[in-house]
Amino acid sequence: MHLTRADRARIRALFPDGVAPRRALIELGVSASALTRSCRAGGPWQSPVRGVILLSAGELTPLQRIQVALAKCGDGAVLTGVTAARRHGVRRLPEDHRVYVLVPNQRQLGSDGFVVVSRTRRMPRPILRNGLPLAPLARGLADAAAHLNQLDAVRAMFADAVQRGLCTPTDLAAELAVQQRPRTALARMVLSEVADGVRSAAEAWARRLVIRSGLPAPAWNVAVHRRDGRLIGVADAWWDDVGLVWEIDSREWHLSPQEHDRDTRRQSGFAAEGIHVVHTRPGRLLRDRAAVLDELVRAHAQASRTPRPDVVTYLWRPSRPHPAT
Repeated sequence: MHLTRADRARIRALFPDGVAPRRALIELGVSASALTRSCRAGGPWQSPVRGVILLSAGELTPLQRIQVALAKCGDGAVLTGVTAARRHGVRRLPEDHRVYVLVPNQRQLGSDGFVVVSRTRRMPRPILRNGLPLAPLARGLADAAAHLNQLDAVRAMFADAVQRGLCTPTDLAAELAVQQRPRTALARMVLSEVADGVRSAAEAWARRLVIRSGLPAPAWNVAVHRRDGRLIGVADAWWDDVGLVWEIDSREWHLSPQEHDRDTRRQSGFAAEGIHVVHTRPGRLLRDRAAVLDELVRAHAQASRTPRPDVVTYLWRPSRPHPAT
């Protein structure tokens, strides 16, 4: 069978998203040889993965890659990992253009090209976003973390999701508590940081440093208010016993997408309110730990010799503040 331009136009009209399972085209009467000719280099169609035909030429868009993956995996497939997290709105994600898909365990499917297939006995109920079936965000993040080896990459995506209220530490904890879930070490480490209020990789480095310092543990991402309710600023770390602020001075490392929050932090009047402040660049947390620790210990001692500022503090959240504990 030779496919004319009119034939291809009629077939294209049957598949609005331009993606067709190979078997569906065969059932329409398109011969295997015609498909082979149409998908040759320079042809009008292409077959990016086995069993799926894209009814157009050129580089695939991110949406087409997802559509191809779902067509390959069939009914009931659910997007997960980085793919689902991106569609849920998480911004701080690793550069990974593969498409991650969950299918029922009995489905005899394997990964192919950019399509990464995971068979599971625990299929989630999908959440539909723009017609795409997504795993719940906590499941997607946990699945993404299982494919990562870099701690800071896991920190970035977990913190971004929690910082902007897309999911909660409780959601993540419930997902990571599932028995026989593989490769959870990095995710569990990051979850403990996020549960403490840490919201960036640099803050996680700072937290790790403080744990070894002998200082009392600070609260992280704390909104500091005057008694009249006016916000003074949002401290990266706050020692409430002495009224000491620790600022990790780097916009590129802080994960909040709220420009207002960043402006407030930069323009805060901590010093004007008699609050002691230590400023540290993120790079020093890795290459100059001893000096940073010495600065913190000295600042804490100095702050302890003056009255605690008369301020009220809350753990900072994008939607609403919660009393600090």
